[in-house]
Amino acid sequence: MQQKPGIVSYFLPRLQDLFFIGILFFVCTQGFRLLNGDGDLGRHITIGNYVLDHWAIPTRDIFSHTMMGQPLVPHEWIAGVIFALATRLLGLNGDVLVTGILIASAFTLVYKQTVDRGVFRLVALLIVAWAALASFLHWLVRPHIFSFLFIAVWTLILEAAVNNKKRNLWLLPLIMLIWANTHGGFFLGFLILGAYFAGWIWEYWHGQSTKETGMFLASVGLLSFAASFINPVGSHLWITSAGLIGKSFIINNTSEYLAPNFHITSTWPFLAMLVTGLIFSWNNKLLRMHEVFLLSGWTILSLYMARNIPLYAIVTAPYLGVVIQPALNNFERLKKMNDSLSNVEVNLKGVFFPILAVILLTVGFISNVRFDVGQRGNIHDPSRFPVDAVTWMEEHPQSGKMFNEFIWGGYLLYRLWPEQTIYMDGTTDFYGEAFTREYAGVIAMQDGWQDTLKKYDVSWAILPSSRSLIQALQNDLGWKIVYQDQTTTIIRKP
Repeated sequence: MQQKPGIVSYFLPRLQDLFFIGILFFVCTQGFRLLNGDGDLGRHITIGNYVLDHWAIPTRDIFSHTMMGQPLVPHEWIAGVIFALATRLLGLNGDVLVTGILIASAFTLVYKQTVDRGVFRLVALLIVAWAALASFLHWLVRPHIFSFLFIAVWTLILEAAVNNKKRNLWLLPLIMLIWANTHGGFFLGFLILGAYFAGWIWEYWHGQSTKETGMFLASVGLLSFAASFINPVGSHLWITSAGLIGKSFIINNTSEYLAPNFHITSTWPFLAMLVTGLIFSWNNKLLRMHEVFLLSGWTILSLYMARNIPLYAIVTAPYLGVVIQPALNNFERLKKMNDSLSNVEVNLKGVFFPILAVILLTVGFISNVRFDVGQRGNIHDPSRFPVDAVTWMEEHPQSGKMFNEFIWGGYLLYRLWPEQTIYMDGTTDFYGEAFTREYAGVIAMQDGWQDTLKKYDVSWAILPSSRSLIQALQNDLGWKIVYQDQTTTIIRKP
Protein backbone atom coordinates (compact mmCIF):
# COMPACT_ATOMS: atom_id res chain seq x y z
CA MET A 1 0.00 0.00 0.00
CA GLN A 2 1.43 3.38 -1.00
CA GLN A 3 2.06 5.67 1.93
CA LYS A 4 0.40 9.06 1.87
CA PRO A 5 2.96 11.87 1.49
CA GLY A 6 3.67 13.78 4.68
CA ILE A 7 4.65 17.39 5.15
CA VAL A 8 8.34 16.48 4.85
CA SER A 9 7.73 15.51 1.20
CA TYR A 10 7.20 19.19 0.36
CA PHE A 11 10.63 20.16 1.74
CA LEU A 12 12.82 17.48 0.13
CA PRO A 13 13.92 18.38 -3.41
CA ARG A 14 13.41 16.13 -6.40
CA LEU A 15 15.86 15.95 -9.27
CA GLN A 16 13.59 18.18 -11.36
CA ASP A 17 13.57 20.80 -8.57
CA LEU A 18 17.36 20.88 -8.54
CA PHE A 19 17.30 21.11 -12.33
CA PHE A 20 14.89 24.08 -12.16
CA ILE A 21 17.13 25.84 -9.64
CA GLY A 22 20.23 25.17 -11.73
CA ILE A 23 18.69 26.60 -14.92
CA LEU A 24 17.26 29.58 -13.00
CA PHE A 25 20.61 30.53 -11.46
CA PHE A 26 22.41 29.98 -14.75
CA VAL A 27 20.03 32.38 -16.55
CA CYS A 28 20.66 34.98 -13.85
CA THR A 29 24.42 34.67 -14.38
CA GLN A 30 23.78 35.56 -18.03
CA GLY A 31 21.57 38.59 -17.30
CA PHE A 32 23.91 41.19 -18.79
CA ARG A 33 24.18 39.23 -22.05
CA LEU A 34 20.43 38.57 -22.19
CA LEU A 35 19.60 42.25 -21.74
CA ASN A 36 22.08 43.49 -24.34
CA GLY A 37 21.55 40.89 -27.03
CA ASP A 38 18.49 42.74 -28.33
CA GLY A 39 17.05 46.24 -28.25
CA ASP A 40 13.30 45.54 -28.09
CA LEU A 41 12.82 45.16 -24.33
CA GLY A 42 12.40 48.91 -23.85
CA ARG A 43 9.42 49.01 -26.20
CA HIS A 44 7.69 46.18 -24.34
CA ILE A 45 8.27 47.86 -20.99
CA THR A 46 6.94 51.14 -22.42
CA ILE A 47 3.75 49.49 -23.69
CA GLY A 48 3.36 47.67 -20.37
CA ASN A 49 3.72 50.93 -18.46
CA TYR A 50 1.12 52.55 -20.70
CA VAL A 51 -1.35 49.74 -19.98
CA LEU A 52 -0.70 49.95 -16.24
CA ASP A 53 -0.97 53.75 -16.16
CA HIS A 54 -4.04 54.13 -18.40
CA TRP A 55 -5.79 50.77 -18.01
CA ALA A 56 -6.06 50.71 -21.78
CA ILE A 57 -4.30 48.71 -24.49
CA PRO A 58 -2.98 50.91 -27.34
CA THR A 59 -4.33 49.91 -30.75
CA ARG A 60 -2.97 52.98 -32.54
CA ASP A 61 0.68 53.93 -32.70
CA ILE A 62 1.60 56.59 -30.16
CA PHE A 63 5.32 55.81 -29.98
CA SER A 64 6.76 56.95 -33.33
CA HIS A 65 6.31 60.20 -35.24
CA THR A 66 6.54 58.33 -38.54
CA MET A 67 3.58 56.00 -37.90
CA MET A 68 1.64 58.10 -35.41
CA GLY A 69 -2.03 57.10 -35.37
CA GLN A 70 -1.60 54.06 -37.61
CA PRO A 71 -3.33 50.80 -36.53
CA LEU A 72 -1.18 48.93 -34.02
CA VAL A 73 -1.53 45.26 -33.11
CA PRO A 74 -0.44 44.90 -29.46
CA HIS A 75 0.08 41.14 -29.73
CA GLU A 76 2.50 41.05 -26.78
CA TRP A 77 0.74 43.35 -24.34
CA ILE A 78 0.55 40.82 -21.47
CA ALA A 79 4.28 40.19 -21.74
CA GLY A 80 4.81 43.95 -21.71
CA VAL A 81 2.74 44.34 -18.55
CA ILE A 82 4.72 41.56 -16.83
CA PHE A 83 8.04 43.12 -17.84
CA ALA A 84 6.83 46.56 -16.75
CA LEU A 85 5.73 45.25 -13.35
CA ALA A 86 9.06 43.43 -12.93
CA THR A 87 10.93 46.62 -13.79
CA ARG A 88 8.89 48.65 -11.31
CA LEU A 89 9.61 46.14 -8.54
CA LEU A 90 13.25 45.22 -9.21
CA GLY A 91 14.48 47.33 -12.09
CA LEU A 92 15.98 45.40 -15.01
CA ASN A 93 16.92 42.69 -12.49
CA GLY A 94 13.22 41.86 -12.37
CA ASP A 95 13.08 41.26 -16.12
CA VAL A 96 16.05 38.91 -15.91
CA LEU A 97 14.41 37.06 -13.03
CA VAL A 98 11.15 36.67 -14.98
CA THR A 99 13.11 35.35 -17.96
CA GLY A 100 14.92 32.88 -15.72
CA ILE A 101 11.68 31.58 -14.22
CA LEU A 102 10.14 31.14 -17.67
CA ILE A 103 13.13 29.28 -19.15
CA ALA A 104 13.62 27.11 -16.06
CA SER A 105 9.91 26.24 -15.91
CA ALA A 106 9.80 25.35 -19.62
CA PHE A 107 12.73 22.95 -19.50
CA THR A 108 11.61 21.45 -16.18
CA LEU A 109 8.33 20.53 -17.89
CA VAL A 110 10.31 19.06 -20.79
CA TYR A 111 12.26 16.98 -18.25
CA LYS A 112 9.00 15.80 -16.67
CA GLN A 113 7.61 14.79 -20.06
CA THR A 114 10.83 12.93 -20.89
CA VAL A 115 10.74 10.97 -17.62
CA ASP A 116 7.04 10.23 -18.13
CA ARG A 117 8.03 8.58 -21.43
CA GLY A 118 10.09 6.00 -19.51
CA VAL A 119 13.54 7.56 -19.93
CA PHE A 120 15.94 7.10 -17.00
CA ARG A 121 15.90 10.16 -14.79
CA LEU A 122 19.62 10.96 -15.02
CA VAL A 123 19.58 10.37 -18.77
CA ALA A 124 16.54 12.64 -19.12
CA LEU A 125 18.35 15.28 -17.09
CA LEU A 126 21.36 15.17 -19.42
CA ILE A 127 19.23 15.25 -22.58
CA VAL A 128 17.11 18.19 -21.43
CA ALA A 129 20.21 20.07 -20.24
CA TRP A 130 21.60 19.44 -23.72
CA ALA A 131 18.37 20.82 -25.22
CA ALA A 132 18.62 23.90 -23.00
CA LEU A 133 22.19 24.43 -24.18
CA ALA A 134 21.02 24.14 -27.80
CA SER A 135 18.42 26.83 -27.13
CA PHE A 136 20.89 29.16 -25.43
CA LEU A 137 21.69 31.04 -28.65
CA HIS A 138 18.24 32.69 -28.55
CA TRP A 139 17.89 33.41 -24.84
CA LEU A 140 16.94 37.07 -24.61
CA VAL A 141 14.83 39.20 -22.29
CA ARG A 142 11.95 39.37 -24.75
CA PRO A 143 8.35 38.10 -25.07
CA HIS A 144 9.33 35.09 -27.20
CA ILE A 145 10.59 33.47 -23.98
CA PHE A 146 6.93 33.15 -22.92
CA SER A 147 6.38 30.89 -25.92
CA PHE A 148 9.05 28.54 -24.52
CA LEU A 149 6.78 27.88 -21.56
CA PHE A 150 3.54 27.86 -23.55
CA ILE A 151 4.89 25.25 -26.00
CA ALA A 152 6.19 23.06 -23.15
CA VAL A 153 2.77 23.19 -21.44
CA TRP A 154 0.89 22.75 -24.73
CA THR A 155 2.77 19.58 -25.73
CA LEU A 156 2.60 18.15 -22.20
CA ILE A 157 -1.20 18.47 -22.15
CA LEU A 158 -1.64 17.14 -25.70
CA GLU A 159 0.60 14.16 -24.97
CA ALA A 160 -1.50 13.26 -21.93
CA ALA A 161 -4.68 13.64 -24.01
CA VAL A 162 -3.63 11.35 -26.88
CA ASN A 163 -2.51 8.74 -24.35
CA ASN A 164 -5.94 8.84 -22.67
CA LYS A 165 -4.43 9.95 -19.37
CA LYS A 166 -6.26 13.23 -18.83
CA ARG A 167 -8.52 15.33 -21.02
CA ASN A 168 -9.88 18.77 -20.31
CA LEU A 169 -11.71 20.37 -23.21
CA TRP A 170 -11.32 23.94 -21.91
CA LEU A 171 -7.73 23.95 -20.68
CA LEU A 172 -5.95 24.37 -24.02
CA PRO A 173 -8.36 27.08 -25.29
CA LEU A 174 -7.76 28.96 -22.03
CA ILE A 175 -4.01 28.69 -22.54
CA MET A 176 -4.43 29.87 -26.13
CA LEU A 177 -6.41 32.90 -24.96
CA ILE A 178 -3.46 33.95 -22.75
CA TRP A 179 -0.82 32.95 -25.30
CA ALA A 180 -2.43 34.96 -28.14
CA ASN A 181 -2.22 38.10 -25.98
CA THR A 182 1.32 37.42 -24.78
CA HIS A 183 3.39 36.57 -27.85
CA GLY A 184 2.90 36.39 -31.60
CA GLY A 185 4.19 32.81 -31.63
CA PHE A 186 0.75 31.56 -30.51
CA PHE A 187 0.09 30.21 -34.03
CA LEU A 188 2.80 27.58 -33.40
CA GLY A 189 0.37 25.93 -31.02
CA PHE A 190 -1.88 25.22 -34.00
CA LEU A 191 1.02 23.75 -35.99
CA ILE A 192 1.73 21.41 -33.09
CA LEU A 193 -1.96 20.55 -32.75
CA GLY A 194 -2.08 19.90 -36.50
CA ALA A 195 0.76 17.38 -36.16
CA TYR A 196 -1.14 15.59 -33.40
CA PHE A 197 -4.28 15.53 -35.52
CA ALA A 198 -2.40 14.24 -38.57
CA GLY A 199 -0.86 11.53 -36.39
CA TRP A 200 -4.32 10.60 -35.13
CA ILE A 201 -5.63 10.28 -38.72
CA TRP A 202 -2.79 7.87 -39.53
CA GLU A 203 -3.31 5.82 -36.39
CA TYR A 204 -7.11 5.77 -36.73
CA TRP A 205 -6.76 4.59 -40.33
CA HIS A 206 -4.62 1.71 -39.08
CA GLY A 207 -6.90 0.90 -36.14
CA GLN A 208 -4.47 2.23 -33.52
CA SER A 209 -6.57 5.09 -32.11
CA THR A 210 -10.16 5.93 -31.31
CA LYS A 211 -12.72 8.30 -32.75
CA GLU A 212 -12.99 9.99 -29.35
CA THR A 213 -9.35 11.11 -29.52
CA GLY A 214 -9.90 12.71 -32.92
CA MET A 215 -13.07 14.43 -31.73
CA PHE A 216 -11.20 15.79 -28.71
CA LEU A 217 -8.34 17.15 -30.84
CA ALA A 218 -10.75 18.71 -33.36
CA SER A 219 -12.86 20.29 -30.61
CA VAL A 220 -9.80 21.67 -28.84
CA GLY A 221 -8.53 23.07 -32.14
CA LEU A 222 -11.81 24.86 -32.93
CA LEU A 223 -12.20 26.25 -29.41
CA SER A 224 -8.57 27.37 -29.30
CA PHE A 225 -8.93 29.04 -32.71
CA ALA A 226 -11.99 30.91 -31.44
CA ALA A 227 -10.11 31.88 -28.25
CA SER A 228 -7.28 33.40 -30.30
CA PHE A 229 -9.71 36.05 -31.59
CA ILE A 230 -10.30 37.32 -28.05
CA ASN A 231 -7.70 40.07 -28.16
CA PRO A 232 -7.70 43.88 -28.57
CA VAL A 233 -7.75 43.73 -32.39
CA GLY A 234 -9.56 40.48 -33.20
CA SER A 235 -8.69 38.95 -36.59
CA HIS A 236 -5.93 41.51 -37.21
CA LEU A 237 -3.79 39.50 -34.79
CA TRP A 238 -3.62 36.64 -37.29
CA ILE A 239 -2.81 39.04 -40.13
CA THR A 240 0.12 40.45 -38.15
CA SER A 241 1.39 36.98 -37.20
CA ALA A 242 1.56 36.09 -40.88
CA GLY A 243 2.87 39.54 -41.76
CA LEU A 244 6.45 38.52 -42.51
CA ILE A 245 5.46 36.04 -45.19
CA GLY A 246 6.88 37.28 -48.47
CA LYS A 247 8.81 40.16 -46.89
CA SER A 248 12.21 38.99 -48.11
CA PHE A 249 14.04 42.23 -47.33
CA ILE A 250 13.18 42.13 -43.63
CA ILE A 251 13.84 38.39 -43.35
CA ASN A 252 17.17 38.54 -45.18
CA ASN A 253 18.39 41.46 -43.06
CA THR A 254 17.42 40.08 -39.64
CA SER A 255 19.87 37.54 -38.22
CA GLU A 256 17.35 35.50 -36.23
CA TYR A 257 15.21 34.95 -39.36
CA LEU A 258 18.13 33.45 -41.27
CA ALA A 259 19.11 29.78 -41.37
CA PRO A 260 21.52 28.69 -38.61
CA ASN A 261 25.19 29.23 -39.33
CA PHE A 262 27.00 26.04 -38.33
CA HIS A 263 30.35 27.82 -38.49
CA ILE A 264 29.34 29.50 -35.21
CA THR A 265 29.97 27.40 -32.11
CA SER A 266 26.67 28.42 -30.48
CA THR A 267 24.81 26.29 -33.08
CA TRP A 268 26.87 23.13 -32.44
CA PRO A 269 24.74 21.76 -29.55
CA PHE A 270 21.71 22.01 -31.84
CA LEU A 271 23.60 20.34 -34.69
CA ALA A 272 24.70 17.51 -32.38
CA MET A 273 21.14 17.11 -31.11
CA LEU A 274 19.81 17.08 -34.66
CA VAL A 275 22.28 14.46 -35.91
CA THR A 276 21.87 12.24 -32.84
CA GLY A 277 18.10 12.34 -33.16
CA LEU A 278 18.25 11.42 -36.85
CA ILE A 279 20.66 8.53 -36.22
CA PHE A 280 18.66 6.96 -33.41
CA SER A 281 15.29 7.66 -35.06
CA TRP A 282 16.24 5.91 -38.29
CA ASN A 283 13.96 2.88 -38.69
CA ASN A 284 12.89 3.31 -35.04
CA LYS A 285 9.45 1.93 -34.19
CA LEU A 286 9.18 3.65 -30.81
CA LEU A 287 7.90 6.98 -32.09
CA ARG A 288 4.21 7.45 -32.84
CA MET A 289 3.13 9.18 -36.04
CA HIS A 290 2.40 12.55 -34.44
CA GLU A 291 5.92 12.47 -32.98
CA VAL A 292 7.38 11.68 -36.41
CA PHE A 293 5.47 14.63 -37.86
CA LEU A 294 6.62 16.94 -35.06
CA LEU A 295 10.25 15.81 -35.27
CA SER A 296 10.29 16.25 -39.06
CA GLY A 297 8.41 19.54 -39.02
CA TRP A 298 10.50 21.18 -36.31
CA THR A 299 13.68 19.99 -37.98
CA ILE A 300 12.63 21.83 -41.14
CA LEU A 301 11.55 24.96 -39.22
CA SER A 302 14.79 25.13 -37.22
CA LEU A 303 16.94 24.69 -40.32
CA TYR A 304 14.91 27.42 -42.06
CA MET A 305 15.14 29.98 -39.21
CA ALA A 306 17.62 29.99 -36.34
CA ARG A 307 15.00 31.52 -34.01
CA ASN A 308 13.11 28.18 -34.13
CA ILE A 309 16.01 26.20 -32.64
CA PRO A 310 14.92 26.64 -28.98
CA LEU A 311 11.40 25.49 -29.88
CA TYR A 312 12.82 22.48 -31.73
CA ALA A 313 14.76 21.60 -28.57
CA ILE A 314 11.69 21.93 -26.34
CA VAL A 315 9.41 19.84 -28.57
CA THR A 316 11.82 17.08 -29.58
CA ALA A 317 13.95 16.50 -26.45
CA PRO A 318 11.52 13.85 -25.08
CA TYR A 319 11.64 12.02 -28.43
CA LEU A 320 15.42 12.02 -28.33
CA GLY A 321 15.22 10.39 -24.91
CA VAL A 322 12.75 7.77 -26.18
CA VAL A 323 14.93 6.67 -29.11
CA ILE A 324 18.13 6.60 -27.03
CA GLN A 325 16.60 4.72 -24.08
CA PRO A 326 16.65 1.21 -25.68
CA ALA A 327 20.45 1.42 -25.97
CA LEU A 328 20.63 2.03 -22.20
CA ASN A 329 18.32 -0.72 -21.00
CA ASN A 330 21.15 -3.24 -20.86
CA PHE A 331 23.12 -1.17 -18.34
CA GLU A 332 21.98 -2.84 -15.13
CA ARG A 333 23.74 -0.41 -12.80
CA LEU A 334 22.08 2.56 -14.52
CA LYS A 335 18.72 0.83 -14.27
CA LYS A 336 19.16 0.17 -10.54
CA MET A 337 20.17 3.77 -9.96
CA ASN A 338 17.06 4.95 -11.79
CA ASP A 339 14.83 2.58 -9.78
CA SER A 340 16.33 3.89 -6.54
CA LEU A 341 15.72 7.50 -7.59
CA SER A 342 12.16 6.65 -8.61
CA ASN A 343 11.44 4.99 -5.27
CA VAL A 344 12.79 8.00 -3.40
CA GLU A 345 10.99 10.60 -5.51
CA VAL A 346 7.61 8.89 -5.85
CA ASN A 347 6.21 10.60 -2.74
CA LEU A 348 8.14 13.87 -2.93
CA LYS A 349 6.34 17.10 -3.84
CA GLY A 350 9.39 19.37 -3.90
CA VAL A 351 7.68 22.74 -3.59
CA PHE A 352 9.96 24.37 -1.05
CA PHE A 353 13.34 24.64 -2.77
CA PRO A 354 12.22 26.19 -6.13
CA ILE A 355 10.21 28.81 -4.23
CA LEU A 356 13.14 29.42 -1.90
CA ALA A 357 15.46 29.90 -4.88
CA VAL A 358 13.18 32.55 -6.38
CA ILE A 359 12.92 34.32 -3.01
CA LEU A 360 16.69 34.29 -2.48
CA LEU A 361 17.31 35.72 -5.95
CA THR A 362 14.69 38.40 -5.38
CA VAL A 363 16.27 39.38 -2.06
CA GLY A 364 19.68 39.35 -3.70
CA PHE A 365 18.56 41.67 -6.48
CA ILE A 366 16.92 44.01 -3.97
CA SER A 367 20.24 44.06 -2.10
CA ASN A 368 22.05 44.94 -5.35
CA VAL A 369 23.89 41.62 -5.53
CA ARG A 370 25.32 41.12 -9.00
CA PHE A 371 24.81 37.54 -10.16
CA ASP A 372 26.04 38.03 -13.71
CA VAL A 373 29.35 36.50 -14.72
CA GLY A 374 31.13 39.79 -15.39
CA GLN A 375 29.78 41.44 -12.23
CA ARG A 376 28.55 44.39 -14.29
CA GLY A 377 24.96 44.10 -13.10
CA ASN A 378 21.81 43.91 -15.19
CA ILE A 379 22.19 47.18 -17.06
CA HIS A 380 22.20 48.33 -20.64
CA ASP A 381 25.73 48.24 -22.01
CA PRO A 382 26.96 51.82 -22.65
CA SER A 383 29.13 50.48 -25.47
CA ARG A 384 26.08 49.03 -27.26
CA PHE A 385 23.26 51.44 -26.37
CA PRO A 386 23.25 55.27 -26.19
CA VAL A 387 23.19 55.27 -22.39
CA ASP A 388 25.38 58.32 -21.77
CA ALA A 389 23.91 60.23 -24.71
CA VAL A 390 20.35 59.80 -23.40
CA THR A 391 21.48 60.90 -19.95
CA TRP A 392 22.86 64.04 -21.60
CA MET A 393 19.59 64.49 -23.51
CA GLU A 394 17.60 64.42 -20.29
CA GLU A 395 19.41 67.64 -19.41
CA HIS A 396 19.46 68.93 -23.00
CA PRO A 397 16.15 67.95 -24.65
CA GLN A 398 16.20 68.00 -28.44
CA SER A 399 13.32 69.65 -30.25
CA GLY A 400 11.86 68.39 -33.50
CA LYS A 401 11.57 64.92 -34.97
CA MET A 402 14.41 62.42 -34.64
CA PHE A 403 16.03 59.87 -36.89
CA ASN A 404 17.46 56.98 -34.89
CA GLU A 405 19.32 53.72 -35.25
CA PHE A 406 16.44 51.24 -35.36
CA ILE A 407 17.88 48.78 -32.82
CA TRP A 408 18.04 51.69 -30.38
CA GLY A 409 14.36 52.51 -30.80
CA GLY A 410 13.18 50.39 -27.89
CA TYR A 411 15.83 51.79 -25.56
CA LEU A 412 14.99 55.37 -26.57
CA LEU A 413 11.31 54.73 -25.80
CA TYR A 414 12.26 53.26 -22.43
CA ARG A 415 14.27 56.33 -21.50
CA LEU A 416 12.55 59.23 -23.33
CA TRP A 417 8.89 58.47 -24.13
CA PRO A 418 6.38 60.16 -23.96
CA GLU A 419 8.39 63.40 -24.15
CA GLN A 420 10.12 62.11 -27.29
CA THR A 421 8.76 59.90 -30.08
CA ILE A 422 11.07 57.79 -32.22
CA TYR A 423 11.64 57.28 -35.95
CA MET A 424 11.39 53.47 -35.72
CA ASP A 425 12.37 50.48 -33.58
CA GLY A 426 12.96 46.78 -34.10
CA THR A 427 9.31 45.87 -34.75
CA THR A 428 9.83 45.80 -38.49
CA ASP A 429 6.64 43.76 -38.95
CA PHE A 430 4.73 46.87 -37.82
CA TYR A 431 6.69 49.42 -39.85
CA GLY A 432 6.52 47.26 -42.95
CA GLU A 433 8.97 46.39 -45.71
CA ALA A 434 8.65 49.62 -47.71
CA PHE A 435 9.37 51.81 -44.70
CA THR A 436 12.23 49.55 -43.58
CA ARG A 437 13.75 49.82 -47.06
CA GLU A 438 13.53 53.62 -46.82
CA TYR A 439 15.33 53.50 -43.47
CA ALA A 440 18.04 51.24 -44.88
CA GLY A 441 18.39 53.60 -47.81
CA VAL A 442 19.15 56.51 -45.49
CA ILE A 443 21.67 54.47 -43.51
CA ALA A 444 23.41 53.39 -46.73
CA MET A 445 23.10 56.91 -48.22
CA GLN A 446 21.42 55.56 -51.33
CA ASP A 447 19.96 57.89 -53.96
CA GLY A 448 17.20 60.01 -52.45
CA TRP A 449 18.19 59.52 -48.82
CA GLN A 450 17.99 63.27 -48.18
CA ASP A 451 14.42 63.27 -49.52
CA THR A 452 13.44 60.59 -47.00
CA LEU A 453 14.60 62.80 -44.12
CA LYS A 454 12.61 65.70 -45.58
CA LYS A 455 9.56 63.46 -46.05
CA TYR A 456 9.43 62.74 -42.31
CA ASP A 457 10.50 66.27 -41.31
CA VAL A 458 13.57 65.01 -39.44
CA SER A 459 15.41 67.70 -37.48
CA TRP A 460 18.08 65.64 -35.72
CA ALA A 461 19.56 62.18 -35.55
CA ILE A 462 21.01 59.89 -32.87
CA LEU A 463 23.38 57.38 -34.43
CA PRO A 464 26.33 55.12 -33.62
CA SER A 465 29.50 57.19 -33.85
CA SER A 466 30.88 54.74 -36.41
CA ARG A 467 28.12 55.50 -38.97
CA SER A 468 29.34 57.07 -42.24
CA LEU A 469 25.98 58.81 -42.42
CA ILE A 470 27.18 61.29 -39.79
CA GLN A 471 29.86 62.67 -42.10
CA ALA A 472 27.39 62.81 -44.98
CA LEU A 473 24.95 64.80 -42.86
CA GLN A 474 27.76 67.23 -42.05
CA ASN A 475 29.20 67.55 -45.53
CA ASP A 476 26.05 67.32 -47.68
CA LEU A 477 23.43 68.97 -45.47
CA GLY A 478 25.52 71.12 -43.13
CA TRP A 479 24.26 69.45 -39.94
CA LYS A 480 26.17 70.09 -36.69
CA ILE A 481 27.24 67.62 -34.01
CA VAL A 482 25.84 68.61 -30.61
CA TYR A 483 26.96 65.55 -28.65
CA GLN A 484 29.45 62.76 -29.27
CA ASP A 485 31.06 59.93 -27.35
CA GLN A 486 32.62 56.63 -28.40
CA THR A 487 29.21 54.99 -28.80
CA THR A 488 26.81 57.74 -29.87
CA THR A 489 26.64 60.91 -31.93
CA ILE A 490 23.76 63.38 -31.84
CA ILE A 491 23.67 65.65 -34.86
CA ARG A 492 21.19 68.44 -35.74
CA LYS A 493 20.00 70.32 -38.75
CA PRO A 494 21.10 73.96 -38.29
